[in-house]
Amino acid sequence: MIAPIPDLLIRPVVDAALAEDLGRAGDVTAQACIEPHARLSAVFAARQSGAVAGLACARMAVLALDPEASFEPTAADGDRIGPDAVLAKVEANARALLSAERTALNLLGRLSGVASLTAAYVDAVAGTKARIADTRKTTPGLRHLEKYAVRCGGGLNHRFGLDDAILIKDNHVAACGGVAQALERARVAAGHLMKIEVEVDSLSQFAEALPYRPDVIMLDNFSLEDMTAAVHMAAGQVVLEASGGVNLQTVRAIAETGVDVISVGALTHSASVLDIGLDAV
Repeated sequence: MIAPIPDLLIRPVVDAALAEDLGRAGDVTAQACIEPHARLSAVFAARQSGAVAGLACARMAVLALDPEASFEPTAADGDRIGPDAVLAKVEANARALLSAERTALNLLGRLSGVASLTAAYVDAVAGTKARIADTRKTTPGLRHLEKYAVRCGGGLNHRFGLDDAILIKDNHVAACGGVAQALERARVAAGHLMKIEVEVDSLSQFAEALPYRPDVIMLDNFSLEDMTAAVHMAAGQVVLEASGGVNLQTVRAIAETGVDVISVGALTHSASVLDIGLDAV
């Protein structure tokens, strides 16, 4: 069971998208062609296989323009679906439904695309201990929704923002003068609930970081051989995250080195929209 995002956090995104689409005069096509009190029944239907995410966005877009509309989900976020699957049934004022259609489909298709790509990565590493995680490479303004979609696809969320955890990247290391110096400063600054992760790009940097026992060490663009060596050197003392050069062709081999987490920016920055349509019935 995937914990839903509260409507309070979804509403600003939906309202902004509707306002962008309705512009200064509203849906002039619907106003010109459809009687004010006409009703329309329709279904949100998938055109391809995938994983579902974002049904609440579609519901909210419809209800924002017709508070009396009926929106009945026939699938749930996180479900794996095939082509022609009906995701929800809706009955609403025809003008309102058609005015909300594109916003509802844009959000539902985008988030289901993220969930579907995540599910493909999760399937690719099945049987290993590795978990698939996202990054902060998200669409501005949609991070909380896209990270929710990752969870719907079976993935983990990395930090949501810069204030979630201390993550020492290569440029931090350069600015501090070395891995050890950066970790020493981080340990002093970190509160008792704040985790520390450090990115390393070589086995020598890994060996430098390990005695400081950060919570997580990120192996950035390591070869499979070096990744395997790092797993043996760590011997379970820290969580190991693999990053860089990850795609659906390489992820299985990375997982088989024994790392704990594989972070994949593509989950959010390169996911294709899942093809979903609104069909009148």
